[in-house]
Amino acid sequence: MDFKRTHLFQVLLLLGCLIVLGVKVECQKGSWSFSYVAPSCRAQSVSIAEFGGVGDGTTVNTEAFRKAIEHLSEFSETGGGQLYIPPGRWLTGSFNLTDHFTLYLHKEAVILGSQDLEDWPLIPPLPSYGMGRDAPGPRYSSLINGYNLTDVVITGDNGTIDGQGAIWWQKFHKKILKNTRGYLVELMYSKDIIISNLTFLNSPAWNLHPVYSSNILIQYVTILAPLDSPNTDGIDPDSCSYVRIEDCYVVSGDDIVAIKSGWDEYGISFGMPSQHIVIRRLVGISPTSAIIALGSEMSGGIQDVRAEDIQAINSETGIRIKTSPGRGGFVKDIFVNRMTMVNMKWAFTMTGSYGSHPDNKYDPNALPAVERISYSNIVATNVSVAGKLDGIANAPFKDICLTNVTITMAAKSKKYPWNCTYIHGLSNAVYPQPCSLLEERPAEGDAFCPSPQELDTTEENSLQHCSYSSSH
Repeated sequence: MDFKRTHLFQVLLLLGCLIVLGVKVECQKGSWSFSYVAPSCRAQSVSIAEFGGVGDGTTVNTEAFRKAIEHLSEFSETGGGQLYIPPGRWLTGSFNLTDHFTLYLHKEAVILGSQDLEDWPLIPPLPSYGMGRDAPGPRYSSLINGYNLTDVVITGDNGTIDGQGAIWWQKFHKKILKNTRGYLVELMYSKDIIISNLTFLNSPAWNLHPVYSSNILIQYVTILAPLDSPNTDGIDPDSCSYVRIEDCYVVSGDDIVAIKSGWDEYGISFGMPSQHIVIRRLVGISPTSAIIALGSEMSGGIQDVRAEDIQAINSETGIRIKTSPGRGGFVKDIFVNRMTMVNMKWAFTMTGSYGSHPDNKYDPNALPAVERISYSNIVATNVSVAGKLDGIANAPFKDICLTNVTITMAAKSKKYPWNCTYIHGLSNAVYPQPCSLLEERPAEGDAFCPSPQELDTTEENSLQHCSYSSSH
């Protein structure tokens, strides 16, 4: 596949001015300037080159990133700081961000993840997981990290962050990693976050992982990974609130967007749900996984997720709910509206027997509650199975609603387009006719499935237009 041809949001210009997705860049001989949106504009700006950075693709710049960000942290309370990454290939190990901070990449800038595992220090497992997902014990830090931060922007004019993940994938497949792989970006216990106008490539595992955080905007982002790369999820909001994911294009070896909230007894104990999440104008390709996945780690609960104007191409499934006995928690108030799918194995899947437990301490009687799931205005073509919806015998999935759903089956599709167990729900104007557990009823009025209530936006960003310029 030629990703440059299929990259819906990339704009290439050789000369002149570039205006892309909220970022404006003006290029003249001897000077440059750019602007972007952020919760607040920065009083201080420096280049990584001013702190000894060398963009030759071979020099390790971890110390340069550390020194530059440490310097800018001095301005956290007096207007904030911005780190500019100029054209070049900037190799680095893991580094940490600071408060009231912008990381800005020029369109010809590439941050490269070091292939020396020692440049990714070990950190404790997440408390809501109890252990690493790949292995017990500590996990590798992510390439870009943030802890207890406020007002963080990671942006550019389509610069690139490349994790060079092949070495990690090889070690994972050979089962020689003793610790869990890191991600490209992980922001913990933070708020007022923007990640925008960048391309993320070849993450060791998940790409963007906000966790225990709130008020997050991920916008105009491209994420690319080989289709056979292990666990390279695109965007994973994890125990997060008030998240917006908009206008993104993701090609992945795993789920495109995976909403999570902790694993079994650890997630139940931590008790922080993912909630108030909006996903819109997302395009995804994942032949082995879902465009939008809820779980499987959902023990803190997932609620109030709104997805609209979603495109799924050449993928395993469009919407997938994953859980099992032992998870506890809940998945409820999920609303999907206006979704198109092309070349799919399944349009919809739900499973109550996903398994995959962190240890043997989980309570098998901790049953998840899955309820109030609405899918409306869906068109899917060349689909092998319309729906595989399997709940739990002692905890059936309930209040599932499908309306105005048209699925065109593939020439070699399965004999039975729907497979349903332990679910309860309603349907209207669904073709092919769904399973009998989704009782068909006529619509009463314009809306058949429930619609979400108006989202409280008091915690959303109040954004400013910020600009910066420099002469050479």
